[in-house]
Amino acid sequence: MRLFIGLDVSLAKTAICVISEHGQIVREAEARSEPEMLVSWLRQLDGAIAAIGLEAGPLSQWLYRGLTSAGLDVVLMETRQVKGALRAMPIKTDRRDAEGIARLLHLGWFRPVHCKSISAQEVRAVLGARKAIQQGMMALELSLRGLLRNFGLKVGAISRGRFDLRIRELTNGNAMLEAATEPMLRARASLRQELAGIERCVRQLAQEDPVCRRLMSMPGIGSVVALTFR
Repeated sequence: MRLFIGLDVSLAKTAICVISEHGQIVREAEARSEPEMLVSWLRQLDGAIAAIGLEAGPLSQWLYRGLTSAGLDVVLMETRQVKGALRAMPIKTDRRDAEGIARLLHLGWFRPVHCKSISAQEVRAVLGARKAIQQGMMALELSLRGLLRNFGLKVGAISRGRFDLRIRELTNGNAMLEAATEPMLRARASLRQELAGIERCVRQLAQEDPVCRRLMSMPGIGSVVALTFR
């Protein structure tokens, strides 16, 4: 008997639904969201596993690698398509989502997506960290501008190198405003220093990759854009 298995993955546990080639539910269960635990559970099934489906998400690529390395046939399913299909279900639970994924797999109503390599995910993590630090620094700058605007103090258009000096000029002599802005300026300075360090790392990664170097030979393409496309 050929089995089609749907996995609905959450941080702690994964709901599992097994249906037969005739569309009947054979078994339902929950297991820890760990590749070893899932492989151990799946090995106990009586029948030939035709395919295992899971929705693409934060944990799914890690689980996909663990299951495929164990010799199982796993499919990463396109997120928006799966969500659109599951939205039509009258009751929304992890158990029902696992069943829905299994039925989509059985009927072939899904679009497979590519699982990124470890190296690609590592570069993506570096780019994501850079973006988070940059957004944190920009959020502090906007907060400082808004804080001072309430007192009629306008920072205006100014370079990032002179931002600290301009804030201190505007708050000079006002002890309360100095107490409010100094911690924010120190936090911004720390984020700016960390941003410079991670940008050096990003530039080095781009320079070491021949595809990125070729992309950066085009006008307007820098290391961040080149690594993102790569």
